This record gives sequence, structure tokens and C-alpha cells, in this order.
Amino acid sequence: MAGFLNKFKGKISGEGDEGIDVDEFLDTLGIENDDLLVEEADVWVKPYVLEDTKDVSVIGEDLSKGNIVILNVEPLYKRNAIKLKQAVSRIKEHARGIDGDIARLSEYKLLLTPKGVKVAKLRK
Repeated sequence: MAGFLNKFKGKISGEGDEGIDVDEFLDTLGIENDDLLVEEADVWVKPYVLEDTKDVSVIGEDLSKGNIVILNVEPLYKRNAIKLKQAVSRIKEHARGIDGDIARLSEYKLLLTPKGVKVAKLRK
């Protein structure tokens, strides 16, 4: 891993002739063997894709366990806006019910936090 980072550092600083493939670099993030869920951790940051309203209960369970969720709502957003609104309302209610929080990160991504973790939100 250190060799890769040194190679990356050299490319950023302008050493070497070829440019860096940023997509390749970003795709390798989180691939290390020590990122597996079998390892003990106090809090996990878990990605989910909201495909259906049935996914809400699994997401709620993870929040209740104290994990942070990054939720991709794009599939349901594009398929059924009414179900998306219902699902997000249930998730929001659950997050607030456990003293967690919810915030929009981008057009299709939401950040959900467990008890005691709040998200600083900026108004536009």
C-alpha cells in the first residue's frame, strides 16, 4: 500500500511523465483487507441503496445499533417518487426518534446518523 501512495504522491507533485488516473485511485479506496465487517468497531459507516420501502427496516436497525448510514436513494427516486417520500419520511422519523439526524449530501445521497450524532447543516 505504501508503494502505491508514494507513486501517487510522485504524480501529484509532478514527478513522472504520465498523469494520474483519479478514478482508478478513488476506486481503490476502502479495498484493504482490514475494512471487512468482521473486524470489531464501535461505529460503522455503511452504504445502502434504497430500492424499496422494505429497505427502511434494515436501515433503521443499523441506525439503532449506532452506525452511520450513507443512503443512495436514486433507484427509488427514479422509479416512484411517492414511495421515496414515504420511505424517507419513515427513516427521518426513526432517526429523530432515536435522537439521530438526517441530511442531504447530494441529489441522491442522504447521511443518516445515530443517537448523539448531529449533522451541521448550512442554509443556502
